[in-house]
Amino acid sequence: MNKQNRPIIVIGHKNPDTDSICAAITYANLKRHITHGDYIACRAGHLNEETQFVLSHFGVEVPTYIKDVRTQVRDMEIKMLEGSDRNLSLKNAWSKMRDNEVVTLCVTEGEELSGIVTTNDIVETYMDVIDPKILSEAKTCYRNIVETLDGELIVGEIEDVLEKGKVVIAAANPDMMENVIEEGDVVILGNRYDMQLCAIEMNAGCIIVCEGADVAKTIQIQAREHGTKIITTPHDTFVVARLINQSMPIEHVMKKDNLVTFHMDDYIEDIQEIMASMRHRYFPVLDKNDHYIGMISRRNFLGAKKKQLILVDHNEKNQAVNGADTAEILEIVDHHRLRTIETSGPVFFRNQPLGSTCTIIYLMYKEFGIEIDKTTAGLLMAAILSDTLMFRSPTCTAIDENAGKELASIAGVDYESFAKEMFHAGSNLSGKSAKEILHQDFKKFTVDDMTIGIGQINSMSGEELVEIKEKIMPELEKVASADGLDMLFFMLTNIITESSEVVFAGAKAQHTLSSAFSVSVEGDSALLPGVVSRKKQLLPSIVETIQN
Repeated sequence: MNKQNRPIIVIGHKNPDTDSICAAITYANLKRHITHGDYIACRAGHLNEETQFVLSHFGVEVPTYIKDVRTQVRDMEIKMLEGSDRNLSLKNAWSKMRDNEVVTLCVTEGEELSGIVTTNDIVETYMDVIDPKILSEAKTCYRNIVETLDGELIVGEIEDVLEKGKVVIAAANPDMMENVIEEGDVVILGNRYDMQLCAIEMNAGCIIVCEGADVAKTIQIQAREHGTKIITTPHDTFVVARLINQSMPIEHVMKKDNLVTFHMDDYIEDIQEIMASMRHRYFPVLDKNDHYIGMISRRNFLGAKKKQLILVDHNEKNQAVNGADTAEILEIVDHHRLRTIETSGPVFFRNQPLGSTCTIIYLMYKEFGIEIDKTTAGLLMAAILSDTLMFRSPTCTAIDENAGKELASIAGVDYESFAKEMFHAGSNLSGKSAKEILHQDFKKFTVDDMTIGIGQINSMSGEELVEIKEKIMPELEKVASADGLDMLFFMLTNIITESSEVVFAGAKAQHTLSSAFSVSVEGDSALLPGVVSRKKQLLPSIVETIQN
C-alpha cells in the first residue's frame, strides 16, 4: 500500500495579503521546529504585488498554490502493485492475483497502462474457450509454455513465439496421427519413439514429452533438422492438456479499450458514482503524466484520509480555501472577528486583538523559545508593517509596534524605508485591469442574509490613488454583480494623511455608508478621515448599521 507522506497544510485566506502569506510561511516553520513534523506553507489565491515584493526581497519561494482541499485519490490507500508485462502467462497472472489478494492486474508497457485483466477474464477463457489454435492465435512465447508445464526445453530457442498450429494429443497410432498433425502443431505425447518421430517428420512446431521421459539423441537430432522444439515435463498427458492453455499471455484476454482510470488529483466525490456503476472492483491510478502508479478499490473509500489544515489570518468559511469544510482543521491562528468555521472536533484556536496575525506568531516563537532567523524576522516584520500601515492603523497595538521594531533589528532592515518600498510596490498597478485591482486585497463577509465585499489599496501617494479610482469606478457595478454581492466597498487608503476615500456599488451601499459614519455621501464616493482599517473601522460600522 502507498506510504506517501501526508504533510499538514498551513494556509491563509483567498485573495491573500502579505500577512496571510507570511503567516503561513513562518507558522509552518515554527511547527516544524516544535514538532519535527511535515508542515507545508500554501496559498489559496494569487499573490499581490506587495507580497511578491516582500518574498523577493527576502529570497523566499512563493508557497504552493492549492485551489481545493477536498479529499483526493492521493489521500486514499493505493495498492502499489507493479504493472504486469503483457506476455505474463495466465497461470502466473492468477498466482500474482492470489498472492497479492486482488482480482485485477494492470498491464503496462514501460510506465504506460496498456490494459487490465481480471480473474473473470481468466476464468472465462479457461472455461469457455476450446479452440485448439488459441495458443498460436495468442502468440504464446515458448518460455511461458515451459514455465507453465514445469518443463525444460531441450531443443530450440526458448524466446521464440508460437505463431501457427494447434495443440494435438497423440493418442492414436502413427498412421492415424499422420492425418491429424499439421506443420507447426504442438504435439503432446509420451515416450513412444515412433510417435515422436512421426510428429517431427510431419514438421510439428513442438513436441511435449510427458512424465519426464528421456528423449533419444536421434530424436533430438531429427528435431533440430526439422526445426521442431522439444519440451520435457514431469506431468502426465492429462495434466499437460489441462495446463497448457494457461501459458497464453494475458495480452490475449485483457481489456484494452475504454479503460476506466483515475488520476491522483481526482476528487473522490467525483469518482464514487463511476466506481459504483462498474462491474470490476479495482481501478488503475495514473499520475499527471498518465503513468501507472497503482490501484484503488471501492473499499478504499472507507479509509480515505481527509487533508489536514492549519488556517492562519482568517476564520470565516467564505474566506477559506475551497473544500475546507471537508478537510480536518487542526488549528486556527487569527486576529479577526469570530465567525468561526465549523470543525469536526476540538481544535487549537488562538485569536488575539492585535494588528497582525504575524504578531501572534512572533509571540509564539518567543513562548516556545525558538530563535528567529533573519529571513523569518523579515517576513514577520513585513506582515506587521503591512497590516498596521506602518503602525498608523487603529488596529495597531503597542505589542505590534514593539514586535515590528524588534524584528526589523533582527532582520537588519530600516523599517521606514522598507515600508515605503513595499507600499509603493503594492500600489503600482499600472499593468492590472480594474477587476484585478479590485480583487487584489479583497474579502467577502456575510452579515445576516447579505453578502458584502470589501477591498483595499494602500498608498503613500495621493496622485496614485486618484489614478486607481479613475480606473476602477466604471467596473464597480459589474464586479459586484459577478461576485454575487449585495454591496461592494473599496477603500483607497492614503497612509500619509491617514484617511480613506471609499467608493461603492450596490443598491443600499450609499445609504449604509452614510448611516455608518454619519456623513453626507454625495456622488460615488465618501472621504473618511482617520479611517484606514477595514477590520477595525469600516467593517464593524457597516455590520452594526445593517443589523440595526
